[in-house]
Amino acid sequence: MWIEPCEDTECFMRGLIRRNPGESEFHQAVREFVETVMPFVKANPKYRESQILERMTEPDRIIIFRVPWEDDNRNVRVNRAWRVQFNNSIGPYKGGLRFHPTVTQSVLKFLGFEQVFKNSLTGLPMGGAKGGANFNPKGKSDREIMRFCQSMMIELHRHVGEDTDVPAGDIGVGGREISYLFGQYKRLENRFVGVLTGKGLQFGGSLIRTEATGYGNVYFCENMLNHAGDSLNGKTVTVSGSGNVATYCVEKATLLGANVVTMSDSSGFIHDPNGIDAEKLAFVKDLKEVRRGRIHEYTEKFSGATFHQGTRPWNVPCEVAFPCATQNELSADEARTLISNGVKAISEGANMPTELAGVHEFLQAGVLFGPAKAANAGGVAVSGLEQSQNAQRLSWSREEVDQKLHSIMKDIHEKCVQYGQDDGFVNYVRGANIAGFLKIADAMLAYGNV
Repeated sequence: MWIEPCEDTECFMRGLIRRNPGESEFHQAVREFVETVMPFVKANPKYRESQILERMTEPDRIIIFRVPWEDDNRNVRVNRAWRVQFNNSIGPYKGGLRFHPTVTQSVLKFLGFEQVFKNSLTGLPMGGAKGGANFNPKGKSDREIMRFCQSMMIELHRHVGEDTDVPAGDIGVGGREISYLFGQYKRLENRFVGVLTGKGLQFGGSLIRTEATGYGNVYFCENMLNHAGDSLNGKTVTVSGSGNVATYCVEKATLLGANVVTMSDSSGFIHDPNGIDAEKLAFVKDLKEVRRGRIHEYTEKFSGATFHQGTRPWNVPCEVAFPCATQNELSADEARTLISNGVKAISEGANMPTELAGVHEFLQAGVLFGPAKAANAGGVAVSGLEQSQNAQRLSWSREEVDQKLHSIMKDIHEKCVQYGQDDGFVNYVRGANIAGFLKIADAMLAYGNV
């Protein structure tokens, strides 16, 4: 397949869509990247002549396989699974596994593509990948999930390894699922190595890994605000989601003096003008992690809070917003609402939670906008630190890991400022994209046409 070189975004996207029909999420992720990086590529002929962008947007390989398993009623069930190994120019493939009925090849390609540059920004030697299955763990028993994970690893183990590809968790894949997957890998390979991250602390996991994406997102936002002469202290904050990322985003933002007033799940959001303090957050953690309940139950426990069914929290006035639920949860209309309500900063905790038109709205309005590939890199950063601990057979303290995470997020912010500075305003989207691109592109050039 010969790809005609292009020197503008629209030409490039026409070719990409023709080669990848029907993959709207992947198209969106690539467009957001290319529209900021294309001018840089045009200004540097060595990248254009080597068709670096064209090569970067083709995965190294995609592995697709079936996963047969048996439910508790002895019915044979079948799901489809993927591993998209996108680019390993700077290190072994690294990226999560997602179990959700909405998982498709397009979703995993977008996530894998984003992961390449996110991992590059951390400064750690990690390539980018993503994987998962259209399996829904909700409503399944522990034994059903165990059987699914064990069946999936029978095929997946051929394609992963500590120096090849190191998966982690994502939506629908938490400590329970990682444990089942790791146990089966160890059994099949007869080796105890750090092939998965997000493991239990008893068998090679890292402290702070559960909290890392949420904490890192807040650290990045605080860096943006500090650079602009401000801070989170005293700010009214809205957060979407109620999983790990949202929970620990709320926790860290509150510790830094913010007043977090919303959380959500797929049923709607709660608004608590009095703020979600440590006691209330502990209730949410128990509700979502132990009892598997719905966010509306919060209003039955705490007076003054209201539940808004079937809607998202972006109409609630705030100064800082953290979209931490899922992709494309913040539209252009909602972006305009946030802007009119006085939002100063957006920091993405989920992967691509803001529609591209919404990103444009924020940038045009001069809002500080932390894109996911920079702002939510804390999770994979601590996964990389877990790999280092596994390789050295060490376990670092909570304080050591948190300090390293804080340092990595500060370094990512500085890279974004370096390449995104524009007449006193920092375009963090452009800064993150160019900074992430450079390391990968230079490695690919060094290897030649491979």
